[in-house]
Amino acid sequence: MQLRYAFRLYPNTGQRTALARAFGCTRVVYNDAVRAREDARRAGEAFPTAGVLSRKLITQARQTPERSWLGEVSAVVLQQSLRDAESAYRNFFASLKGERRGSKSGAPRFKSRKDTRQSIRFTANAPWSVTGSGRLNLPKVGAVKVKWSRTLPAQPSSVTVIKDAGGRYFASFVIDIDPAADAHRMPGTDHTVGIDLGLTHFAVLSDGTKIDSPRFLRRAEKKLKKAQRELSRKQKGSNNREKARLKVARAHAGVADARREFHHQLSTQLISENQGIGVEDLAVRALARAGLAKSVHDAGWAQFVAMLEYKAVRYRRTLVKIGRFEPTSQVCSGCGAKDGPKPLHIREWTCAACGAVHDRDHNAAKNVKTAAGLAVAACGAPVRPGLVLARRDEAGSHGLPTGNRAA
Repeated sequence: MQLRYAFRLYPNTGQRTALARAFGCTRVVYNDAVRAREDARRAGEAFPTAGVLSRKLITQARQTPERSWLGEVSAVVLQQSLRDAESAYRNFFASLKGERRGSKSGAPRFKSRKDTRQSIRFTANAPWSVTGSGRLNLPKVGAVKVKWSRTLPAQPSSVTVIKDAGGRYFASFVIDIDPAADAHRMPGTDHTVGIDLGLTHFAVLSDGTKIDSPRFLRRAEKKLKKAQRELSRKQKGSNNREKARLKVARAHAGVADARREFHHQLSTQLISENQGIGVEDLAVRALARAGLAKSVHDAGWAQFVAMLEYKAVRYRRTLVKIGRFEPTSQVCSGCGAKDGPKPLHIREWTCAACGAVHDRDHNAAKNVKTAAGLAVAACGAPVRPGLVLARRDEAGSHGLPTGNRAA
């Protein structure tokens, strides 16, 4: 299993210039690859292969006066840009054929130099390394200062340098995790729990525990409103507007970082304390179309459930998703009688069959746990999600980390 560990980078002025040059070169190579594919499609010809594109757009292009500046950056990041274009077309065609899960993928588009997020990737073929002083040495960039928040558990196979919308730099390392070592580090337990996700409380557990919703976006709305008002008053194209845009982007990044950290801490706690976890398969996209859209997005249920999924695989736990149409709020968790749908403002109700008084969310969490147990028993084996691809938000530090532990 692969995970990503992200750490904050602090490049100096010269290194920021070198990184900007690398971002621009990879963008040009990517756009050239998309243009070559589109020209072949319009002409009715076969798509050029990756080898042909590499020879034409990198090797030969670096020898021409128009593209000679491609030689100022590492050839590995240019090759990885071609791989990204290949992956984009592969996903697009798989989506057209219905072979790719999830939302439909559109055709690859040209990248813009005004994109708020830029990245380059160094694989094992590039001579990058971590120096003895804890700096990240990148080809044709130099030794960049890193804020290590934890020790890397293994030798990384690649590193991606990312510049986000707020102008912050991150190094994202891909690490191969040993499942046996993780299982030994987090021994099994006989506890199981059902989780009911909501807005009043972020989560209510089947044991009665209620976890308040932090509402990070709501708490930061006053600050965001002021920053966005200042941005709207700046002249387009001016330096002051760019400064105001960075201020807004960093404010939003702070909200996202705080929400991600909350999800990481809560998901890790639930995984470590419980062997089996039941959760509802919520239709977040449909719920976000209603009047509570901002609160639904602020809660970040999809990100939280995704963290539970990959951590369950990593630590050999069982995660069961029950259907979104399961009447968890309509059934009495004591006698099993179905009492019908109820409006959202009803937070407590009395079962007409047995007379039990239920807290709406606690009762739903109990029913989630019961339904998850039935799902496990029906198939005869623990239900586990498939292996997930490494993503930036899976592990590591994403905000301004604390501590000074070198790798």
